[in-house]
Amino acid sequence: MDEPRLFVAAASITVGLVAIGFSLIRRRFDQLLSFFAWFAALYGARLWMESNILRLMQHPSPFLDKVQMALNFFVTVPAFLFFAASGLTGRVGRVIAYVVCIFAMCLIGAIFLGLPMRPLDQLNSVSIIVGSVSLVILTFRQRMVEKDDAVFRAGLVTFVGFVLWTNTAWLLGHPTTIELYGFALFLCCLGYVAARRALDRDQQLNSIQQELEVARRIQLSILPAAFAASEHFTVAARFVPMTSVAGDFYEFVYTENGTVGLLIADVSGHGVPAALIASMMKVAITSQRHHATNPERLLAGVNEALCGNTQNQFVTAAYVHLDAGCGTFCYAAAGHPPMLLLRDEQVSRIEENGLVLALLSSAVYASTKQPLLSGDRLLLYTDGIIEAANAGGEEFGYERVGNLLQASAKMAAEQAADLILNTVSGWSSSQSDDLTVIVCDYKRSEVLRENLIFPVAHR
Repeated sequence: MDEPRLFVAAASITVGLVAIGFSLIRRRFDQLLSFFAWFAALYGARLWMESNILRLMQHPSPFLDKVQMALNFFVTVPAFLFFAASGLTGRVGRVIAYVVCIFAMCLIGAIFLGLPMRPLDQLNSVSIIVGSVSLVILTFRQRMVEKDDAVFRAGLVTFVGFVLWTNTAWLLGHPTTIELYGFALFLCCLGYVAARRALDRDQQLNSIQQELEVARRIQLSILPAAFAASEHFTVAARFVPMTSVAGDFYEFVYTENGTVGLLIADVSGHGVPAALIASMMKVAITSQRHHATNPERLLAGVNEALCGNTQNQFVTAAYVHLDAGCGTFCYAAAGHPPMLLLRDEQVSRIEENGLVLALLSSAVYASTKQPLLSGDRLLLYTDGIIEAANAGGEEFGYERVGNLLQASAKMAAEQAADLILNTVSGWSSSQSDDLTVIVCDYKRSEVLRENLIFPVAHR
C-alpha cells in the first residue's frame, strides 16, 4: 500500500519546505529549524523515491539505484545534526552525532566508488542503530527545562524507536515500513510544540505591548500639556516618537520672577532605554530649577546629575531662558543642533555648544545673551528633523528647516510647528528617529514698550 507512504511523504516535504521558507524569511540561521527543515524534506523525498508508483514509472537504472541509496544514507546527516542541535544529548551526544554524519558521508562516497551496495546498506543500518541507542540513553540523562520538552522528547524517542525497529528488521532479513508512522507521530508532536510556543509568544507579545502602552502614557504625562498663558510668548510644541516610547524630551521651566525657560533634549538610541533616561531628565531638571535663569549652570547641574546613571548613553540638550522684562534671551546647549531665530523674515543660527550631557561630570558650559525683538520666532528641534532622509538617502538638512521657518513667518506658532513636522514626514521615506519641535513667538506689549522707552519715575 503506497497511500500512507505517499501521504507522509507529501506532508513531510511540505513541512520541510515551509520550514526552509520561514528560515529564509527570518534571515537568521537557526540550527534546529534548518536541520529539521532539510531532514523533513529529504525524508519525504526518500519515501517518495521508495514508492511502488515511482518504480513502475522508471526504467531499471544502476545509476538511479545509487542515487536512491545515497539519499537514504544522506537523510541520516540532517537527522543526527537535528538531534545534536536539540540540546537533549549534551556534549557527548553532539560528538556521537557528528561521527555518525561523517560515517554516512563516507558511505555515500563508497557508493559512487563502485563498492557493493548491500554491505554498505548494512553498515549504514548498524551506524544508525548504535548512534540512535546512544543518543536516546543520553537524552534521558538530560534534565527537562521547557514545559514542552516532554512532548518533544516523547515524539523524538518514539520516532527513534521506530527507526531502530526498521533497521534491526532489515539486518535480520525482515524488511518493514513502520518507520514512516513513527515519523508522522514525530511531526504531530512538533506541530503541538510549535503551536504551544506560538501561543506563548503571542501572550508575551500582548503583555509587552500593554506594558509599552502604559510606558507611553507615563512618558506623555511627564511632558508639559501646554504652555501657560503669557502676555508676551506663544509656544507650540510637537512630539512624534518613532516607537511607542522615545528618547526625545522637552520642558517649560517657569521662574518666580515671571520669566520662562524652554528646554529640549535628545537621548542617544531609541525605545525603552532612551525613554527611561528621558524620564531621568525630568527629575534632573526639576532639581535645577533654581538655575533656570542661568542656562549654563542649569545644563552643568543636569549633566552632573546624569553622569554615571545612563549606562554609557549620552544626551544632547538646548535651553533658552526668555526674559520679556529685559527684552533678552540667554541660550546654552550641550551638543545639540543650533537654535534658529527668525527675525524680519531672515533666519540665523544661535550656537553656543558644550559637551553632550552624561559624558563628563566636570564639563563646563557657556551661554550667549542676545536681545529679543517684537516679532521674533525661535525654533528648537531635535536631530530627527534635520537627519530625516528621503528614499534616495538625502537628509532634510538645516537649509530646508530654515526655509520652512522663513516660509512660516506669517503663520501662527501652532501652524508653523505643524508645517515643519508635516513637511519632514512627507520628505522621509520612513521615520527613523523621534521628531520634536518647539516654536516660540515673542510679542512685546505696548505697555512694556513704553516703560522701556520712558521709564516710570519712582517716588
